[in-house]
Amino acid sequence: MKRILTYIVCLHLLVFFSGCEKEIMSYKGREGVYFAVQSGNEFLPNLWPFMPYSDVQFTRIAKDEVDYIVKVMITGPVKDYDRTFGVVINPDSTTAVAGQHYTLEKELWTVPAGAISTNITVKLKRTPDLQVTMKAVGLRLVATQDFSLSFPEWDAIPEYSAGVVVPEFDASLHTLRLNDIMVRPVVWSGSIQAGNRESGLFGIFSRQKMDFLSQYLGLKYEDFASTATMPMARQLLIGSDATAILVRLKDAGTPVLEADGRLMWMGSVPWTSYIGVPYTP
Repeated sequence: MKRILTYIVCLHLLVFFSGCEKEIMSYKGREGVYFAVQSGNEFLPNLWPFMPYSDVQFTRIAKDEVDYIVKVMITGPVKDYDRTFGVVINPDSTTAVAGQHYTLEKELWTVPAGAISTNITVKLKRTPDLQVTMKAVGLRLVATQDFSLSFPEWDAIPEYSAGVVVPEFDASLHTLRLNDIMVRPVVWSGSIQAGNRESGLFGIFSRQKMDFLSQYLGLKYEDFASTATMPMARQLLIGSDATAILVRLKDAGTPVLEADGRLMWMGSVPWTSYIGVPYTP
């Protein structure tokens, strides 16, 4: 097992450092399939570790429905004809509801002739309950007459990886972890002061505030992912624009409220906001 895994990692390294122009000796051995999903930091994706799960964050996808791609690779020789393998839902690791959170449109998938990998897709849906609770969709590979299961026990090789490593897992299983939980993004200039008073440029982060910025200023959650997309100059402009809109809506008798009923606070609005204290006209 370790020998096979080492071979696969070395193939990844060879492709990464030498490019795709050189011919690589093909692996000859057990003809099987495994989930080949990698994740890590933004650098060196070829060295990312293989993972038994994928975090599907709808706040970053910004779509209500997505055809989510999961990569499957083969071991054994490449063939000059199509071959099939099966994928089913694994009930032991699934908390999502079929038809509500996901749809697996077929169970039989094809590795094309001459290919060493293919992608399967699962249709995932954004539902209100994902704002408070994560749901899981467990996938399980099924052997066919063309393929067995390559790595029911995957032993990671950390020294070749760039990211969080899961030491051991079953590579015939993969879990999609769905959520729409909106946490404070990386770039957010705001805080809470003594007495639960909002301060800073944006105040405390909330889903309502993000929805407001999206509706009135066309901003997306992912815009706040780094200072590259959200430099301070842009933050100051957002604070100024948000202030004008919030004041205008309040003066028009349609104030924007947070979940606890308080007036939304941003920029330099002429009111004070205390967490948990609702607005009284």
